[in-house]
Amino acid sequence: MGRTPLRSPLPVRDGVGATRLKVPRTGPWPTIAAYVAERFGHVDPERLLGRFDRGEVVDITGAPIARDTPLGAAEFVWYYRELGVEKAIPFDVEIVHQDSDLVVVDKPHFLPTTPGGGYVQNSALVRLRVALGNPDLTPIHRLDRVTAGLVMFSVRPETRGAYQSMFADRTVEKVYEAVSALPVTGLPELPRIVRSRLSSEKGRLRVAEEVDGEPNAETAIELIRTGESRGTDAGLPVVHTLLRPRTGRMHQLRAHLAGLGLGILNDRFYPVLEDESPDDFDRPLQLLARELRFADPLTGAPRAFRTARALQEAPR
Repeated sequence: MGRTPLRSPLPVRDGVGATRLKVPRTGPWPTIAAYVAERFGHVDPERLLGRFDRGEVVDITGAPIARDTPLGAAEFVWYYRELGVEKAIPFDVEIVHQDSDLVVVDKPHFLPTTPGGGYVQNSALVRLRVALGNPDLTPIHRLDRVTAGLVMFSVRPETRGAYQSMFADRTVEKVYEAVSALPVTGLPELPRIVRSRLSSEKGRLRVAEEVDGEPNAETAIELIRTGESRGTDAGLPVVHTLLRPRTGRMHQLRAHLAGLGLGILNDRFYPVLEDESPDDFDRPLQLLARELRFADPLTGAPRAFRTARALQEAPR
């Protein structure tokens, strides 16, 4: 039986939840504040200690942790992160469906599902919490920041687990589209099912296909059409594919297509990891979460949602 998640003693503020930090019970630090100052050594220590003095760091009961609170007095502390200046993402998230339990949105390219990587206010979650006035709104699954399309959010904690279990049990049918450059060697045989073992490690940008081990990722790939792109790369010979992932590994679709020689247009990770560079809003990754289908876990009724977006490089 899993542990019950710790509930933050601080409320969501401006759509952003408080950050939780685990503190060691023992160690060479005389106080919790001393540990935090070393843990975040890149930040001016007096600036950090000032937050303790102002009562901005609290324990699980919501009681402030003082500068001189000894190490071991709390296992976790909570605080609001200091938000920096974020790069604006000039695309809006659009609500496709909303009821008392579920919100389904159409996420644009470049907008992260949740805060991370320097984006907090510019995330779908925070934007929606503010717009809908609902601090309990929580994503049921996620899309990569550079992928566009459908994402589902839970409205209230009481029914969240029922929707999350659909993804854990793989009872949600997910359909994607992608556009790739036509390989000079020609189109690989399609349709086909790709199975491989994908591994991912914390802090590593890409997943890697492994030769050994039981497959843990499966994608059915079908051809929609070939032709010439009609967007920023107009005239480029391209392949438009339909993807039905039967598992949900990190970067699964991108890795599987790259393995067939069909690396997705504007993908900076696959098949070659490119140097980091600013987003080019004119060249979004040509991957779209097109459809979600499932039997509602609360009512049993069939539900289906489809994006209104289209991939700009898809051939006519």
